[in-house]
Amino acid sequence: MERLFEFVGNHPYLVGAFAVLVALFVRNEVARGGRAVTPQELVNLVNRDGAVVVDVRDVNEYSQGHIVDAINIPHTALTNRLSELEKYKEKPLVLACKMGQHAGAAGTMLRKEGFQNVARLKGGVAEWRNQNLPVVRG
Repeated sequence: MERLFEFVGNHPYLVGAFAVLVALFVRNEVARGGRAVTPQELVNLVNRDGAVVVDVRDVNEYSQGHIVDAINIPHTALTNRLSELEKYKEKPLVLACKMGQHAGAAGTMLRKEGFQNVARLKGGVAEWRNQNLPVVRG
């Protein structure tokens, strides 16, 4: 650990450039998948703007409990099933996964396909359940 501090002290520009690059990389990755919305913001989007929830978890996880009226398209099948979402291209889409890990990649793909209003559910369905919001089984 002592050598790390010595390195940082001897190479401040190199360490600074590395920190800036890491920060820009993280910012870019977050932005590509769409903005993150909290469960409460999702409720508002659905009620006010008619947002559509796309659940990108696999079928088994989806059947164990999902957000009301969510469309299930597993993230592995999203490329092949894009046509199912074409009718929602003008509406806000909110992507939900188990904990937020796959929604960003799915959002990136949807944005490349021309979907402009794409967001991710922050914390995924796990956070939705933690806030005791309703889920539908089946």
